[in-house]
Amino acid sequence: MATLGELTRQLTDLDRDDIDHLQRLIGEWGLLADLSFADLLLYVPDRDGRWHVVAHVRPATGQTIYHHDWVGSPAIGNEVSLLQKAYSSGQICEGEVQMDSLPDPVRLMAIPVRVEHGVIAVLTREWSSRSSRQPGELERTYVGTFQQFASMVADGSFPFTGPVADSSAAPRVGDGVMVLDGDARVRFASPNAVSHLHRVGIGANAVGMRLAELGFNDSPVRLAFETHMPVIEEFEQPGDLTFLARCLPVLSGGLDDATEVSGGLLLLRDITEVRKRDKLLLSKDATIREIHHRVKNNLQTISSLLRLQGRRLNSEEAKAAVAESVRRIRTIALVHETLSREPGDDVAFLEIVRPLLRLAEEGLQSPDRPARFTVQGEGGRLPSTIATPLSVVLTELLQNAVDHGFPEGSAGGDVVVVLATTQEGGIATGEDTLHIRVINDGRGLEPGFELNKATGLGLSIVRTLVTTELDGTISMRAGQPDDFRAVGLGDRPQGTGTVVDLTVPV
Repeated sequence: MATLGELTRQLTDLDRDDIDHLQRLIGEWGLLADLSFADLLLYVPDRDGRWHVVAHVRPATGQTIYHHDWVGSPAIGNEVSLLQKAYSSGQICEGEVQMDSLPDPVRLMAIPVRVEHGVIAVLTREWSSRSSRQPGELERTYVGTFQQFASMVADGSFPFTGPVADSSAAPRVGDGVMVLDGDARVRFASPNAVSHLHRVGIGANAVGMRLAELGFNDSPVRLAFETHMPVIEEFEQPGDLTFLARCLPVLSGGLDDATEVSGGLLLLRDITEVRKRDKLLLSKDATIREIHHRVKNNLQTISSLLRLQGRRLNSEEAKAAVAESVRRIRTIALVHETLSREPGDDVAFLEIVRPLLRLAEEGLQSPDRPARFTVQGEGGRLPSTIATPLSVVLTELLQNAVDHGFPEGSAGGDVVVVLATTQEGGIATGEDTLHIRVINDGRGLEPGFELNKATGLGLSIVRTLVTTELDGTISMRAGQPDDFRAVGLGDRPQGTGTVVDLTVPV
């Protein structure tokens, strides 16, 4: 289905400001439909003078009379005369029309939509008088309030212009309504609004009183009346209750400078339980981050103890084994340190890779074999269940690149880590794949080398973690000239260095 912007550009010559005005109108008209207990349709005339429906909203407070969506359809029948009359006169018109799809006549109120240079569209309220609910005080008050906003639409003061707070999460009419007069006194309170007052211990009749006199927060009302703009505000009341309020001023005077506030509409929603859940989630998130922080501290303590133990060893082989264990523990501690700073249980993998490269520079390179470590690309966000083993795998690959690519006494070289993500089928399916390439320009692989037959502890750890915990794949091959050019290392002879390709579903 075409959007309002698409339809207006296709059918009319309205400029961007006019279309923005209509967009703001349909952003607010769920409120108007609920107040009017009726379907609202927005009509625009095309370049040939024919009328078309470009938007349609149904009420949440009453039954719709249209079970089919008329957006994009031309206006046919005797409603055209009412539309044309409202459009040309700039006045609200009302009449009865006969729809072929409905057995009973339809009451139609045509409201001209005005901007500074004139009327650009017509908003209609359409309902069946025979099937509508019997009007009581609530119905009469709501419809009367709707008519006030309809007058504002006709004189160009509604929808409100300028920076308006997002109303997508604002209270609805069914949550609780207070209708205010020009002095900000309560003229009517819906049953749900009265329940909100009772919940905070206010049992007095609110009609004729200001909210401040009742002991209820009136800051959104005061601000809306002062600024002539709608205000959305969240506040707490005694008893650990939290409310979300939205106040819309009712204006008289149209686009003139003498615009006055003749009343207001206050919508209230009790969001206490929502905020309690939010606080619980924040508390849970803080607890998880604290756990990660403590795990990191414990791992660092273990790492320090192992380093102390390593200094007391005489065997070079034992010292090397302890040093490798320390490096692996520091890698896992680094993941927990990053998770302790991140909200939730996901982590930006690039924020782990960069510290890992710094650790590699500190612990692996030496004056006898200078190695430069760089990272390209981003790996997106990963859950900790993937980030932790993947960090261990990357550390082992960096260690392997230095140990076998740049032996003691060599001229050293570069180690580049390339991160990339792809989506299955090229669309966002939730089945992303992380690609990691570790490439060095040092000594090439031994002839006949096969990864599956490698017996070293580091590569054994890599194979086990990749194939079991990560459910990924890994390959290792000699470097090609294109591989080095792709990462900015220039030309290198065939067979130079090593390229490790790793793919992990995330």
